[in-house]
Amino acid sequence: MSCEVQTSQWRLVEVGRVVLINDGPSAGKLATIVEIVDHKRVLIDSPAGVPRQSFPLSHLTLTGIVIAKLPRGARTGVVNKFWQNDGVDSKWANSVYAKKIASKEKRWELSDFDRFKVMVLKKQRRFEVKKAVAKARKTSA
Repeated sequence: MSCEVQTSQWRLVEVGRVVLINDGPSAGKLATIVEIVDHKRVLIDSPAGVPRQSFPLSHLTLTGIVIAKLPRGARTGVVNKFWQNDGVDSKWANSVYAKKIASKEKRWELSDFDRFKVMVLKKQRRFEVKKAVAKARKTSA
């Protein structure tokens, strides 16, 4: 009987992994894992205004960005240097998750009239799609 071990699809908690903070005064800011304290807590640090602190993993979102070869327990200056060399801010700005968060914030800030304009545009788009589908059916039939 053969036993085949497969890795999970989840992103791994590792030193150098960039995380998004979900809770506390630094919510919405990026940080990186500097040290793993235990299976529920990690030590994070960031040049983006997040103080070096121990943080529970339940209040963090792991991103797909990893700072390669960041030494364990690296101090703030070292983290800052690696952060700049890897271009973490530009990688984050180009990520799908960051764009999704930005679009949610933009929708949240819409006024009543802006929401009305969005509704009208969606109706117009729906009408054009239906018209194109009907035309395609007519020509194929």
